[in-house]
Amino acid sequence: MNSFMTHSSAITKTWLGCAKNRGVWRLTALCAALSCSGMVYAEDTDNSAVFKLGEVVVRGDIGGSLLLGETTLNETTMERFNRNNIGSAATMIPGVTLASSGQRNEQTVSIRGFDSRRIAIFMDGIPQYVPYDGNVDLNRFTTFDLSTLTVAKGNASLLYGPNVMGGAINLVSRKPEREFEGDVRMGYASGQERLFSVNVGSRQEQWYFQFGASYLDANGFPLPKGFHDQKKSPTDLGSYRENGHYTDKKLSFKLGLTPNATDEYVFGYVRQEGKKGQPVYTGERKGNRFTGRFWQWPYWDKDSLYFMSSTDLGSDYTLRLRAYADSYKNGMDNFSDASYTTLQDTRSKYDDKTYGAAAELVIDRWANHEVHVAFNYKDDRHKDIQAGYATKNYRDITYSLAIEDYIRLSDTWRMRAGLSHDRRKTKDANIWDSGAVDKATNGVLELVHNVTPTTELFGSVAHKTHFATIKDRYSASFGEALPNPDLRPEKAWHYELGLRTEAWEGGELEFTLFRSNLRDAHNRVDVPGTTCGKYECRQYQNIDRARHQGIELSVEQQFSPEWRAGLAYTYLNSKNRSEPDVKLTGLPRNRLFAHVGWKPHAQWEFLATLEAENGRYDEGVVDKYEQLSGYGIWGLKTIWSPRSDLSIEAGVRNLGDKYYELSEGYPMPGRVWFANAIYRF
Repeated sequence: MNSFMTHSSAITKTWLGCAKNRGVWRLTALCAALSCSGMVYAEDTDNSAVFKLGEVVVRGDIGGSLLLGETTLNETTMERFNRNNIGSAATMIPGVTLASSGQRNEQTVSIRGFDSRRIAIFMDGIPQYVPYDGNVDLNRFTTFDLSTLTVAKGNASLLYGPNVMGGAINLVSRKPEREFEGDVRMGYASGQERLFSVNVGSRQEQWYFQFGASYLDANGFPLPKGFHDQKKSPTDLGSYRENGHYTDKKLSFKLGLTPNATDEYVFGYVRQEGKKGQPVYTGERKGNRFTGRFWQWPYWDKDSLYFMSSTDLGSDYTLRLRAYADSYKNGMDNFSDASYTTLQDTRSKYDDKTYGAAAELVIDRWANHEVHVAFNYKDDRHKDIQAGYATKNYRDITYSLAIEDYIRLSDTWRMRAGLSHDRRKTKDANIWDSGAVDKATNGVLELVHNVTPTTELFGSVAHKTHFATIKDRYSASFGEALPNPDLRPEKAWHYELGLRTEAWEGGELEFTLFRSNLRDAHNRVDVPGTTCGKYECRQYQNIDRARHQGIELSVEQQFSPEWRAGLAYTYLNSKNRSEPDVKLTGLPRNRLFAHVGWKPHAQWEFLATLEAENGRYDEGVVDKYEQLSGYGIWGLKTIWSPRSDLSIEAGVRNLGDKYYELSEGYPMPGRVWFANAIYRF
């Protein structure tokens, strides 16, 4: 506890004394002071259109209205702040940080220091990560057809299933509430970004349907003021980022049957089609690894077919079922130069499939207890297809059995206790032996005390694990790596202590201290040429230990009918305990998202946002590691609603045209102007 208090003091010093970004962080401190004095704003909380079967954790009276460690954004919030993909939406939540894999043009996030491979993405409770490497490009997942986005952190429910060591993000689709309803959205932004989406639904007495379609396309993005391509042979000489194009199309449909007041049966299908370019590195580092990657993905496609149900088995039991079949296909073209006309190699293709099922029994038989028993099954298959070579096949089957009990200890005390056991069996490993079995056990204990009707204290401890991916175990990385089929699961202990209150009118405050200890983490080590065959190579081994600890602060309040504001702040102190001199890259020490809204008239609303961070390390040009410059970017937006069913908006992102990077050599967008129109019916 003393170490946490020490870091609390460090936050104040960092806010007021950041050497590189003194002005931004003084402003951050001012925003925090204003928020704590009541100048904050509460988001809309209407969740009538939420598809409840898509939520992983559904609780009754004992479980409470929300699970601690979980934060939910609804569609109104995501729309208000123009969060078109789930990565940008999730970073509005304390503890979530945006990352960018510049070398693959992928957007990922970390939760309390745990990167995207150690957290899990779900859509209506169905795992979305690619079986091969456990990753997913969040740019390919748009928010236009979502009702909510929920982030669960280190103490996430065990009902999510295996491999949720660092947390989970669940995207929940819509469910119609009226006989006929929907919306249409159109927009345009700098970089010739075009968007169109439509959602239509109908609710009848014993059935309903929901349909959604969206299209998002851009030729690139404007480069910020001060940008200069540092390469010897520069490729970005104009005002827009070269090879930064993308196109994302999505189609979703579900049909629900509701034969009575308690039961529900749903069939659904989701189709995603994407393609993208890979902007070239523009920094000072040399070598083909950085300057010679002229890549494009002509397709990044995903299909999902699923069934979900909830059936009451008498007054004390509810059975929830989920079954799905997903396919992931993508291809990558490697060109010889920036003209993108001549292929250097044949197209690289991945073909992954996942078949899964889950069953959950909710038991309300015993007084003051709500017991959840869940079984998860997942069959992951990966094909590595290279022209001129035999197709490499890999297959893993993973099982998980979990039990969680929500307990009412008294009128003011609640507890959640859970235990799960996971097993993974390798069924096909190309040239390697199959049949290997990995095992892991997870647990969680959470305690909540209502100090007053509007204030609660909470604390939790959790032990979580993560199985090694197919890529980490078997990839040879074009001859640069030595596979290691014997990689053991990673393990982490999570601790948190916090306060949540609504002690003053119209406001909410949440303050959390957290710490996570990671061991047996997978990292690459150098292996001598005598082992690799000829040249020195690298191999993933269970060698790393790390510690992440910090503070999260969230304040929201509407303090008058016209004014509302809020902020989400994270302080993160991460340390490599195996090699203290080796930095943990991609993790900012301080991150802030703040917003102020003014609605002087029923038809007009004005919104201002600030996103700021500092303390992020990356691989260096001169030194082995370098700290990227901190930044603060402003956004402004005006919303005109001439009718209750129509909104027209215009605004700007990165108002100051600030130059900043999340990964060295890969600049983020400069000033972006946008306009949108939304019609609801």
